[in-house]
Amino acid sequence: MPSTGRSRPVAEIASLPVSGSFEQRRDRPLDGACRGAEGGVFARAAHEPAAVARAREEAAKAVCGGCPVRIPCRRHALAARIPYGVRGGLTADERHVLLAAAPHVPA
Repeated sequence: MPSTGRSRPVAEIASLPVSGSFEQRRDRPLDGACRGAEGGVFARAAHEPAAVARAREEAAKAVCGGCPVRIPCRRHALAARIPYGVRGGLTADERHVLLAAAPHVPA
């Protein structure tokens, strides 16, 4: 389904059915598009300039865009309160905003 550019509420994301496998090894799902991607694109380096961070986050989101486990990955990142990196197509800051708006996301 094409993206409308609109975000879904956290409660709606948390209640979506999980399709595909979300087994993890280390910090990446086994079926994730990120398995073959450069790991540094998903996490911010210390003292990274803001413009570089934005470009890196957009590159990571592009990898997540067509991923078969994007929604389960996003759900996991929200439920586990992962405070860093791009997960499920959301940055840490975007997840923080969503969780602040709806702090009781079911695990």
